[in-house]
Amino acid sequence: MAKLTHLDGKGRAKMVDVGAKPVTRRRAVAGGTVRMKPETAAAIRAGAIAKGDVLAVARIAGIQAAKKAWELIPLCHPLPLDHVAVELEVGEDEVRIRAEASVEARTGVEMEALAAVAGAALCVYDMAKAIDREMTIGNIRLLEKSGGRSGNYKKL
Repeated sequence: MAKLTHLDGKGRAKMVDVGAKPVTRRRAVAGGTVRMKPETAAAIRAGAIAKGDVLAVARIAGIQAAKKAWELIPLCHPLPLDHVAVELEVGEDEVRIRAEASVEARTGVEMEALAAVAGAALCVYDMAKAIDREMTIGNIRLLEKSGGRSGNYKKL
Protein backbone atom coordinates (compact mmCIF):
# COMPACT_ATOMS: atom_id res chain seq x y z
CA MET A 1 0.00 0.00 0.00
CA ALA A 2 1.26 3.49 -0.83
CA LYS A 3 2.40 5.71 2.00
CA LEU A 4 -0.21 8.30 2.99
CA THR A 5 1.46 11.68 2.57
CA HIS A 6 -0.97 13.45 4.90
CA LEU A 7 0.23 11.50 7.94
CA ASP A 8 3.42 12.15 9.88
CA GLY A 9 5.62 9.42 11.41
CA LYS A 10 3.27 9.16 14.39
CA GLY A 11 0.12 8.84 12.28
CA ARG A 12 -1.05 12.40 12.88
CA ALA A 13 -2.65 14.48 10.12
CA LYS A 14 -0.36 17.06 8.51
CA MET A 15 -0.37 19.35 5.53
CA VAL A 16 2.05 18.15 2.87
CA ASP A 17 5.00 20.46 2.22
CA VAL A 18 4.97 21.05 -1.55
CA GLY A 19 7.55 23.85 -1.46
CA ALA A 20 10.29 21.83 -3.17
CA LYS A 21 8.03 20.44 -5.93
CA PRO A 22 8.28 22.01 -9.38
CA VAL A 23 5.45 24.15 -10.71
CA THR A 24 3.75 22.23 -13.52
CA ARG A 25 0.50 22.41 -15.48
CA ARG A 26 -2.14 20.42 -13.59
CA ARG A 27 -5.64 19.48 -14.71
CA ALA A 28 -8.40 17.35 -13.20
CA VAL A 29 -11.87 16.30 -14.32
CA ALA A 30 -14.54 14.96 -11.96
CA GLY A 31 -18.10 13.78 -12.40
CA GLY A 32 -21.21 13.00 -10.40
CA THR A 33 -24.98 12.72 -10.57
CA VAL A 34 -28.14 13.87 -8.85
CA ARG A 35 -30.82 11.18 -9.25
CA MET A 36 -34.43 12.35 -9.14
CA LYS A 37 -37.97 11.63 -10.20
CA PRO A 38 -38.53 11.98 -13.96
CA GLU A 39 -41.01 14.78 -13.21
CA THR A 40 -38.29 16.72 -11.40
CA ALA A 41 -35.86 16.33 -14.30
CA ALA A 42 -38.59 17.49 -16.68
CA ALA A 43 -39.25 20.58 -14.53
CA ILE A 44 -35.54 21.44 -14.48
CA ARG A 45 -35.30 20.94 -18.24
CA ALA A 46 -38.34 23.18 -18.78
CA GLY A 47 -37.06 25.91 -16.45
CA ALA A 48 -40.11 25.42 -14.24
CA ILE A 49 -38.40 25.40 -10.83
CA ALA A 50 -39.65 28.23 -8.60
CA LYS A 51 -36.15 29.21 -7.41
CA GLY A 52 -34.97 29.91 -10.96
CA ASP A 53 -32.62 28.46 -13.56
CA VAL A 54 -31.24 25.39 -11.76
CA LEU A 55 -28.48 24.66 -14.26
CA ALA A 56 -27.15 28.22 -14.40
CA VAL A 57 -27.10 28.62 -10.63
CA ALA A 58 -25.59 25.16 -10.09
CA ARG A 59 -22.84 25.95 -12.60
CA ILE A 60 -21.89 29.06 -10.61
CA ALA A 61 -22.14 27.13 -7.32
CA GLY A 62 -19.73 24.53 -8.69
CA ILE A 63 -17.22 27.15 -9.77
CA GLN A 64 -17.45 28.80 -6.36
CA ALA A 65 -17.01 25.44 -4.60
CA ALA A 66 -13.80 24.78 -6.57
CA LYS A 67 -12.46 28.18 -5.50
CA LYS A 68 -13.30 27.40 -1.86
CA ALA A 69 -11.99 23.80 -1.74
CA TRP A 70 -9.03 24.83 0.41
CA GLU A 71 -11.42 26.34 2.96
CA LEU A 72 -13.63 23.24 3.10
CA ILE A 73 -10.96 20.52 3.14
CA PRO A 74 -8.55 21.04 6.05
CA LEU A 75 -5.31 19.78 4.45
CA CYS A 76 -5.97 21.15 0.97
CA HIS A 77 -3.61 23.84 -0.35
CA PRO A 78 -5.05 27.14 -1.62
CA LEU A 79 -4.50 27.26 -5.38
CA PRO A 80 -4.57 30.13 -7.88
CA LEU A 81 -6.95 28.39 -10.28
CA ASP A 82 -6.52 29.25 -13.94
CA HIS A 83 -9.80 27.74 -15.05
CA VAL A 84 -12.89 25.97 -13.74
CA ALA A 85 -15.68 24.72 -15.98
CA VAL A 86 -18.85 22.99 -14.81
CA GLU A 87 -21.22 21.28 -17.22
CA LEU A 88 -24.66 19.94 -16.29
CA GLU A 89 -26.84 17.74 -18.44
CA VAL A 90 -30.41 16.76 -17.60
CA GLY A 91 -31.30 13.15 -18.36
CA GLU A 92 -34.54 11.23 -17.93
CA ASP A 93 -34.18 10.94 -14.15
CA GLU A 94 -30.90 12.62 -13.27
CA VAL A 95 -28.65 15.60 -13.70
CA ARG A 96 -25.13 14.59 -14.75
CA ILE A 97 -22.35 16.92 -13.64
CA ARG A 98 -18.83 17.23 -15.05
CA ALA A 99 -16.26 19.67 -13.73
CA GLU A 100 -12.78 20.52 -14.94
CA ALA A 101 -10.15 22.54 -13.07
CA SER A 102 -6.66 23.57 -14.13
CA VAL A 103 -3.73 25.41 -12.60
CA GLU A 104 0.02 25.97 -12.83
CA ALA A 105 1.12 24.93 -9.36
CA ARG A 106 3.09 22.57 -7.13
CA THR A 107 0.10 20.40 -6.28
CA GLY A 108 -2.88 18.95 -8.12
CA VAL A 109 -6.43 20.17 -8.59
CA GLU A 110 -8.34 16.94 -8.00
CA MET A 111 -10.00 18.26 -4.85
CA GLU A 112 -11.09 21.43 -6.65
CA ALA A 113 -12.72 19.45 -9.47
CA LEU A 114 -14.42 17.12 -6.97
CA ALA A 115 -15.58 20.09 -4.85
CA ALA A 116 -17.04 21.70 -7.99
CA VAL A 117 -19.13 18.60 -8.67
CA ALA A 118 -20.26 18.35 -5.05
CA GLY A 119 -21.14 22.05 -4.88
CA ALA A 120 -23.12 21.92 -8.12
CA ALA A 121 -24.94 18.77 -6.95
CA LEU A 122 -25.88 20.34 -3.61
CA CYS A 123 -27.20 23.38 -5.46
CA VAL A 124 -29.37 21.22 -7.75
CA TYR A 125 -30.77 19.51 -4.66
CA ASP A 126 -31.41 22.80 -2.89
CA MET A 127 -33.19 24.37 -5.84
CA ALA A 128 -35.45 21.37 -6.55
CA LYS A 129 -36.05 19.99 -3.04
CA ALA A 130 -39.45 21.70 -2.79
CA ILE A 131 -40.80 19.28 -5.40
CA ASP A 132 -38.58 16.23 -4.77
CA ARG A 133 -37.10 15.41 -1.37
CA GLU A 134 -36.07 11.93 -2.56
CA MET A 135 -33.23 13.11 -4.80
CA THR A 136 -29.88 11.45 -4.19
CA ILE A 137 -26.42 12.79 -4.83
CA GLY A 138 -23.85 10.24 -5.78
CA ASN A 139 -21.15 8.72 -7.90
CA ILE A 140 -18.84 11.69 -7.35
CA ARG A 141 -15.48 10.57 -8.65
CA LEU A 142 -12.26 11.60 -10.31
CA LEU A 143 -12.46 10.95 -14.05
CA GLU A 144 -9.01 12.10 -15.09
CA LYS A 145 -5.97 14.04 -13.98
CA SER A 146 -2.73 15.15 -15.54
CA GLY A 147 0.44 16.82 -14.37
CA GLY A 148 2.63 16.26 -11.39
CA ARG A 149 4.87 13.48 -10.14
CA SER A 150 2.17 10.80 -10.00
CA GLY A 151 1.51 11.18 -13.73
CA ASN A 152 -1.71 10.90 -15.65
CA TYR A 153 -4.88 9.07 -14.67
CA LYS A 154 -8.00 8.37 -16.70
CA LYS A 155 -10.95 6.35 -15.41
CA LEU A 156 -11.78 3.53 -17.76
